[in-house]
Amino acid sequence: MKYYIIAGEASGDLHGSNLIHELKLLDSAAQIRCWGGDKMQDAGAILVKHYSELAFMGFIEVLKNLRTIFKNLANCKADISQYQPDVLVLIDYPGFNLRIASWAKQKGLRVIYYISPQVWAWKESRVNGIKKNVDKMLVILPFEKDFYKKWDFEVEYVGHPLVKVVDDFKVSHSHLETAFYKDNISFSEPQVKRSIIAILPGSRKQEILTKLPIMLSVAKHFPEFHFVVAKAPGIEDDFYESMLSPYQNVSSVINQTYELLRVAKAAIVTSGTATLETALFGVPEVVCYRGSAISFQIAKWLITIKYICLVNLIMKREVVKELIQEQLTENNLSNELKKILYDVDKQLQMKEDYVALKNLLSQGGNASANAASSIYVFLQT
Repeated sequence: MKYYIIAGEASGDLHGSNLIHELKLLDSAAQIRCWGGDKMQDAGAILVKHYSELAFMGFIEVLKNLRTIFKNLANCKADISQYQPDVLVLIDYPGFNLRIASWAKQKGLRVIYYISPQVWAWKESRVNGIKKNVDKMLVILPFEKDFYKKWDFEVEYVGHPLVKVVDDFKVSHSHLETAFYKDNISFSEPQVKRSIIAILPGSRKQEILTKLPIMLSVAKHFPEFHFVVAKAPGIEDDFYESMLSPYQNVSSVINQTYELLRVAKAAIVTSGTATLETALFGVPEVVCYRGSAISFQIAKWLITIKYICLVNLIMKREVVKELIQEQLTENNLSNELKKILYDVDKQLQMKEDYVALKNLLSQGGNASANAASSIYVFLQT
């Protein structure tokens, strides 16, 4: 079978790579072409376009880059037409993928969506387009099946892929010592567990530039800790240098985010998939979000959900603190970090909530294998 898979972000690249691995176990003759990232390429797909060239965050930022976005859409359609896949598999990334789905359906292609767009957060009416253009929807959040049922659209819950990803990492690294280096000083276990605070500023340049300086600003209030920034793959080191260089107790790693979370005492995390990863590692966290003022005002008008962090959304209550827009200040972040570092009761409650979260996400089993099986069976009909 010929598969064409489209992911537009780092998280989609991760989940896409695991899906590709499982597809190849089921279909030894699988040919896979993709828009995604290094992980999908390493899993055996032919990479057409890297997600680092696709990610634009916020309404204003999208408007500024419309020409590039339309060019990417045209190139993607042309490549799909030339390749003639047996199925098109879309992973999240709704602004791009829902347009591709509409076009693909008109062309008579079979369309499967893996990891639903967050239509439950804003503009629910998009479900009508999804019902029309998507042959099969595979969801990874427990509440999404009921949400789509409300719209008379039967979807399949496959579980959350991060549960197995994180569990596998913990098992494979359980016997290893982890070390980070700054100025030839080794921070290794057990010293690391007492001293490291992880900073996960996101994978897009726009969000990193907006939030990382504020995240770093708290480092001077905690000289007893060492802050480690998880750099995004595909972004040059020079991009970070001016932001990191003023701080003596700050260093960075790249392609070692899980190694970092494994040993971190606490974390400062950009809203997104990383908030779930941090929770699954059991690390107390503060969640940060800030966009352009205009984009945020538009978002406030459109978005109907109470929380923006996936941890809180899934648990339907505040498990981790969200510092959003004007709330994201050096003083507020410093105060919240103190709470998760020194308030034992808060730490215990958060970790209990993390266990409940993992239990919810584990109900579907191995999500990547379930999704691959569903896709493979669908193609046999």
